[in-house]
Amino acid sequence: MFGYYLQLALRGFGRNKVLTTLMVLTIAVGIGATMTTLGLYFVLSGDPIPHKSGQLYYAQLEPRTLGKDATLDKDPPRQMSRYDAEELLRQKRADRQAVMSAGAVTVQPAGSAAQPFRAMARYTSADFFAMFDVPLHSGNAWNAADDEARAQVAVIDRKLAATLFGDDAAVGQEMRLPQGVFRVIGVMDDWRPAPRFYDLSSQRYGGDEQVLLPFSTSRALKLDTQGNVHCWGNSSGVDGGNYGLNAPCAWLQYWVELDSPQKARDYLKYLADYSDSQRASGRFERPTNVRLYSVMDWLDFNRIVPNDVRLQMWLAFGFLLVCLLNTVSLLLAKFLRRSGEIGIRRSLGASRADIFRQCLTEAGVIGFVGGALGLGFAAFGLWLIRQQPDEYAKLAHMDTTTLWLTFALAVTVSLLAGLLPAWRAMKVPPALQLKSQ
Repeated sequence: MFGYYLQLALRGFGRNKVLTTLMVLTIAVGIGATMTTLGLYFVLSGDPIPHKSGQLYYAQLEPRTLGKDATLDKDPPRQMSRYDAEELLRQKRADRQAVMSAGAVTVQPAGSAAQPFRAMARYTSADFFAMFDVPLHSGNAWNAADDEARAQVAVIDRKLAATLFGDDAAVGQEMRLPQGVFRVIGVMDDWRPAPRFYDLSSQRYGGDEQVLLPFSTSRALKLDTQGNVHCWGNSSGVDGGNYGLNAPCAWLQYWVELDSPQKARDYLKYLADYSDSQRASGRFERPTNVRLYSVMDWLDFNRIVPNDVRLQMWLAFGFLLVCLLNTVSLLLAKFLRRSGEIGIRRSLGASRADIFRQCLTEAGVIGFVGGALGLGFAAFGLWLIRQQPDEYAKLAHMDTTTLWLTFALAVTVSLLAGLLPAWRAMKVPPALQLKSQ
């Protein structure tokens, strides 16, 4: 019977071209606007490392002095001081742990004619690669012994490897910086988590990091760092300034890997005990305030989805509701104009349920066509978003999930819009309609 209902629906398109066109456009515009904002929301709120997001945790401590506004600070600093990060790293109480910071280095290509250039870098410890599943095209990462020795080794990405060494194998080659020569021990495959969840202090989206260096080496050579620095005291007399070992400044990200909820609870207690010991020694002044966020909790805490995107999504749903109500009115007009036809079908033996199913089939076909057109509107809307200057704009794209969701939402909306008109149509008294013919 569905094929018969489908045939009747297609015939109905030709008899009521204006109404059908208005309904298709109404659904298409509503679906296009909704899927544009919903597609962007899905991209921004997605899990950047779904297979491990429940095992990776971001740690926070409260190392600041009391100060005048101590009672106003409910949350500890979003980053960690160098002393605390290195001490936690030394104690190794997690399955894996990594300290890190963003940076920039000046690369000096071989040859007198080649011009030096700046490359974004990440200074981190050896566990970083295994923790975040950094893919290696060739070679390998450094190990804990390299961290201890402050080895001048580097892992670079494929683009930089091609720039510096052409078609030659990069592993084993030397990369020259003003601070010294680094031996390339590994080449990364493409790896661009979106958002860059492991460091939300700056450039949450984009900002490709081409050079990875041992954190200990970066401090020994005093390489340039990037990102936010929060200080609560004077570090002018500290060796290394704000980035010195004993500087009263927070500027590092500290992540741990814990493979069970119990280990996470134990590690949180360990952080509290560490904080208590530091306060007992006179180093910490404020009450113990430690946090341990999973990846998704950390993204939520940092409001990784901008408020304007959330607002636009709800406005789009409101607009879709308006389109739904308009479609209801148009379907009512379309079906009730065919009361005579419905009356004849009823007199020939069609039941009310048959009429109801026929009308819903027609509404579903209208939704399907509207969804196809709405898909084009959504693709155009996402293209417009990619032209915006926002750092997350280039992530706006339509994936397979969004594609199928567009059609599912369009058909669902049209079926919902068709319930009342179909119910009204099946209630048409056949006798009255036959008398009026």
